[in-house]
Amino acid sequence: MIDQIIVSHSILVKVFLFFLVAGLFIPKMTSKNPLGFRKASFIYTMIFQAIATMVAFTGLVAIAMGEFGLTLSTMIMIAIWAALMFIEIKKYKLIKHSKVQDPQTHTLLKSAFIKISIIELLLVAVMVVLKVLEVKQVISLG
Repeated sequence: MIDQIIVSHSILVKVFLFFLVAGLFIPKMTSKNPLGFRKASFIYTMIFQAIATMVAFTGLVAIAMGEFGLTLSTMIMIAIWAALMFIEIKKYKLIKHSKVQDPQTHTLLKSAFIKISIIELLLVAVMVVLKVLEVKQVISLG
């Protein structure tokens, strides 16, 4: 049972990584439509939060059922999840409250969207690498 939960968690993390990479194309797809960029950003944020919450939930279920305890690895995952949610909400609020119809603002927001998305992607990738190294017993975060 615990193996299924861990596999589910792993699959959701991979889906999340794919979603983050796909999200990098939003500024390109909406380059001519500032209001479309705002709307796409809203939809992206909602899906982002849904997938991130699913990842966190399956992780918490795995911790509870597998009796892994609160290790350094778990604390890092929780901190990264909280940081991702905080960053994404701030990113969306910035876009929501900006004057996206102004060409300079729109260009600046598209650039910020890409840079912030890359940071989020790197945070998830770093956690994945740490977990892989921990599972292969290269490092110990326990």
